[in-house]
Amino acid sequence: MNATRLAPGLYIVATPIGNLSDLTPRAADILARAELIAVEDSRVTAKLLSHIGVKRPMRPYHDHNADRVRPELIAEMRDKAVALVSDAGTPLISDPGFKLVRDARAEGIPVTTLPGPCAAVAALTLAGLPTDRFLFLGFLPAKAGARASAIEALHAGLGDREAAVAREISKKFEETRTGTLSELAAAYADHPPKGEIVIIVAPPGEAPPAAEEDVDSALTEALTRLTPSRAAAEVAEKLGVPRKRAYERALALK
Repeated sequence: MNATRLAPGLYIVATPIGNLSDLTPRAADILARAELIAVEDSRVTAKLLSHIGVKRPMRPYHDHNADRVRPELIAEMRDKAVALVSDAGTPLISDPGFKLVRDARAEGIPVTTLPGPCAAVAALTLAGLPTDRFLFLGFLPAKAGARASAIEALHAGLGDREAAVAREISKKFEETRTGTLSELAAAYADHPPKGEIVIIVAPPGEAPPAAEEDVDSALTEALTRLTPSRAAAEVAEKLGVPRKRAYERALALK
């Protein structure tokens, strides 16, 4: 590893989500040379540092002390290299790290990121579902009642889409199970999955074509207000049918 002193600033370091060997060489180098590491849990980070054979000063930084500790870390960054890590994965994803970055930038402190493991992206690669764009919803609520309500709301809004459950990613018992949401719910009903879990839900499929009677009904109403051409355009957009088809029906109904 490079023995030269790191430039002062904030270094955002992604850490393994399972297998410690997933730590990148660059991340290991930065952690070995950082003058201070802001950690979620010092016991977890100590294991990672032991894996690469180093010991570094650590300071807890998490939800419960962030407001108090943040100014101290900003002060340290003025003349020290401070690394930020979470227990697993990429910092700032579902944790308070973004406020540290925001304040560091406001003070003109250099911020460097070291990309690496992220459970959400890793799960996407395992699911075999479209990945051209996706929505990340973070963690479900911790309390049972709120979590059940959130799941029920998702179930009602999503319908029975294709989905995947990725469990223990990059660990010994890694497993990915795919199917529709109803199939997965039935599969896990008696034996809930254990460990760290990411659920991936596919985008909705194409809507079935509008029935002829639905088109005619919509056109009949529209023709009371509009010309056949404009009625056809309105219904075509509303029901997702070809405009030519809607116009031909509008003329027939007129």
